[in-house]
Amino acid sequence: MEEGFSLWANPSSPHAEGRRARAALEDARERVKRALGWQGEVIFTSGASEALAIALTRAAAQRRLASPFEHDALWRALPAAEVCTDAAPLGPGALLAAQHVNSETGTRDPSGWLAAQPPPPGTLVLADCAQSAGRLALPAADMIVVSAHKFGGPIGVGALLLRDFSLISPCGGHERGYRQGTENLPGVLGMAAALAAGGRESWATSAEDRAHFAAQLAPWRLVLGDPVDYIFALAHPHLSAQALLIRLDAMGLAVSAGSACSSGTLKKSRVLDAFGVADDVAARTIRVSLGWNTTPAELARFVEAWEALA
Repeated sequence: MEEGFSLWANPSSPHAEGRRARAALEDARERVKRALGWQGEVIFTSGASEALAIALTRAAAQRRLASPFEHDALWRALPAAEVCTDAAPLGPGALLAAQHVNSETGTRDPSGWLAAQPPPPGTLVLADCAQSAGRLALPAADMIVVSAHKFGGPIGVGALLLRDFSLISPCGGHERGYRQGTENLPGVLGMAAALAAGGRESWATSAEDRAHFAAQLAPWRLVLGDPVDYIFALAHPHLSAQALLIRLDAMGLAVSAGSACSSGTLKKSRVLDAFGVADDVAARTIRVSLGWNTTPAELARFVEAWEALA
């Protein structure tokens, strides 16, 4: 990112400084594609929310369907999307949006759509990989959403991966006319660097550390499908999620209730409701997520604090 700030100029400007910035931007674009194993196009965005909005509102689709497990950012971008609990009604002209890893429970492919047989010809698949890109292999999809800060990159930058540009309508401006707003060159370079240095083998915790952590929390963990080893939904026997957030924060432990951008509400999590979690259990459920820099000592400290509260 320091390199990006030192050579920053508008990458769309034709002068020498702009051309140098453009060269750095395009080099980073190719590095992101290589790191993610993506053969199509990449549009840099301000994060996953903007990438979702571009894909959902500008896709060449007649119908837009989403699984009931999707992030609030999807519903804000497209509040009129059809909620679909079965991929069978799909047909030509439909766009299907589904999470690769659920942000509140850590469940892989909760709808089952991404691992299912290829959809009918003419159906577009949008995979929200904000919680999996840089950690797991990308699923087969026409469009993929990624967020840099989820894999150790800077905040305020992400990308929409496209099989090709014909999938969405242009809007003019930057990113070959498919996104408005000057590119965040320092953020993009930080994102590419994080992907190059990333992978779970570079995490402070090992797979064995995370498995041990999961085993210690098994009596309280909500296992709703096939979970990853870095996002946990924990249901306390009697304390509310809000009380848990306050007490754990006082102990120096940062957790959330629901997704971070909706955790200030007292309403039941729409996602937990979609999973069929009972209201009283959902009211006592928090999300615990591990990052690349979470240490084994921090995991042990959390288990000690949780057991004391439970």
